[in-house]
Amino acid sequence: MRTQTDEGYRHALGNRQVQMIAIGGAIGVGLFLGSGGRLAAAGPALVLSYAAAGVAAFFVMRALGELVLYRPVAGSFVEYAGEFIGPWAAFASGWMYWINWAFTGIAELTAIAAYIHYWAPAFPQWLTALIALGFVLSVNLVSVRLFGELEFWFAMLKVLAITIFLVVGLVLVVFTIGQATPHNLVSHGGFFPKGFPMVLMSLQSVVFAYASIELVGITAGETARPHQVMPKAINGVVWRIAIFYVGSVALLAMVLPWTAYHADTSPFVTVFAGLGVPWAADAMNLVVITAALSSCNSGLYATGRILRSMAMKQEAPGFTGTLSSRFVPMGGILFTAVMFLAGVALFYFLPERAFNIATAVASLGVITTWGVLVWCQMRLRRSGHLSVFPMPGAPYTNWFTLAFLLLVVLLMPFADPDQRVAFFLIPALAVAIALGWRVVSRRRTVDGGRP
Repeated sequence: MRTQTDEGYRHALGNRQVQMIAIGGAIGVGLFLGSGGRLAAAGPALVLSYAAAGVAAFFVMRALGELVLYRPVAGSFVEYAGEFIGPWAAFASGWMYWINWAFTGIAELTAIAAYIHYWAPAFPQWLTALIALGFVLSVNLVSVRLFGELEFWFAMLKVLAITIFLVVGLVLVVFTIGQATPHNLVSHGGFFPKGFPMVLMSLQSVVFAYASIELVGITAGETARPHQVMPKAINGVVWRIAIFYVGSVALLAMVLPWTAYHADTSPFVTVFAGLGVPWAADAMNLVVITAALSSCNSGLYATGRILRSMAMKQEAPGFTGTLSSRFVPMGGILFTAVMFLAGVALFYFLPERAFNIATAVASLGVITTWGVLVWCQMRLRRSGHLSVFPMPGAPYTNWFTLAFLLLVVLLMPFADPDQRVAFFLIPALAVAIALGWRVVSRRRTVDGGRP
């Protein structure tokens, strides 16, 4: 069943594109860049953080799958929050998701600037970020089909790069070539060189690494045959998490000692640079740039749809509901692009901390989104709905996932300064959203309750 929030969209995304969008959502800069800094901070035990967050991410995706097959809609979890929790929840979750992508985009643009700096140190990094923004903005404004096609090839390149690393890394470890050996997991200070608490403190960045896996749910409103396509895309997240994330981090910890990795360099670039192949590190650097572009591209796509869904209910500025002649929600896309542009200033003033601050704030939006999805699925099940794609272990797995997400938030003030900045923004965000909802409610009262 389609809803009014789907009106005006074309179902231009096919199975091939949705499958790759799902894969692209599960492989991002959080892995390509963030895992380096976390390996340096937590050591080989980082793999435990990825495994724990991966389990939670799996249950979130299965909750999403049950909701999507109940009612495919472009507004995704915002629509579900409104139906199963209340209008205020739809408003709050929609804006928290926008905050997630707004700060994720800032993080990705700073990453792109840093990686281009690897090749062209004299080129202004703020200009690099601006050019990258102009590129992904153009792609999103042209058509949904172009977005899907570009994401298909972006994801293909990322999967190819990770697959090559897994094969090369496995060969290096099995034949103990160079410094590669399973003993790297326990040498250089042991499996917990910085102690178990550092593993817990890394959970926020790991959750960010898994961010955007829920993007496949937002594509439901523009997907042909969602009841056939969506279960395959969602189930595929399971093995991608196990292989691409947990497997990659475990191999990174074995290929080189954890002391070889640094926060400002992709661990994959570090590995390939040490192989002695002149072009290997450059090729991986190109892949990391592609991953960042892909994330920005997806962010504009997702927020454009979410903002249009909210604008149609007068919960976002009216112009964000504007649909172009190419059936693209150009108003919402441009609104997010302005935030991306403002984020370039953060990089200008805090170049060394911009990425970590942005990812920490973005994680608050991720946690909110995941929590809403899990809660909505619980409410759906309580309504007596019998799903053909049920979430395993519900409701016990729901409570486990919610407890895990709460733990991540509670640990943030005890972690690094960048996570503390994000944690202490929570009251301000809550007040801003509460005031916004009050304005929306009063407007509806004046209009006679009309949405």
